[in-house]
Amino acid sequence: MNDPLALFGLIHTSLLEIVSFALALAMVILNIRQSPWAWLFSIASAALYAVVFYDSKLYGDMSLQFFFIAVSLWGSYQWLFGGVSHHGVQVSRLTPKGWLHSALAWLIGFVAIASFLRLFTDTDVPHIDAFLTAGSLVGQLLLSCKKLENWHVWIGIDLLYIGLYLHKNLYLTALLFALFVVMAVIGLRTWKKSLANQNIATS
Repeated sequence: MNDPLALFGLIHTSLLEIVSFALALAMVILNIRQSPWAWLFSIASAALYAVVFYDSKLYGDMSLQFFFIAVSLWGSYQWLFGGVSHHGVQVSRLTPKGWLHSALAWLIGFVAIASFLRLFTDTDVPHIDAFLTAGSLVGQLLLSCKKLENWHVWIGIDLLYIGLYLHKNLYLTALLFALFVVMAVIGLRTWKKSLANQNIATS
């Protein structure tokens, strides 16, 4: 399933990457719509992408997929039963303290992951892999809590991922992340409207 093939005679990919691509695309569309079904697609896509990234020696990204699976289970609970009333969390903004905690988590994650990748793997991109992996961990946690700023994180992360995946000849995945950038911008605008409507409803 992970054997190489040429898509339309132009993009070299694999059936596994194509399926992972489709599932990830559906996941982001559902995230924008704030549908809890997004987490099911997240789990399926992450499981398949773990194999894709292992074959490409992107071990940070591979490990990230297992974290995505765990956070997806927690995120689905938060979206369905979280919040004070246990009817699901609503869109909210990060506080200054939340920004600080997110930045510190990103930094600590980067240092820890980069050190591990340099010492114990044969990856040729330990630092950018670690930086993007740590950032993705932060973005996924913010998404699970329905923090508006998760879209800011994903826009920056996805832009950098495009270059990394082109370097690793994962052209279809690079295209996916280019689409993710556009969709993250749409998600940001959509969630801003949702937050504004919530504020009107509670005022």
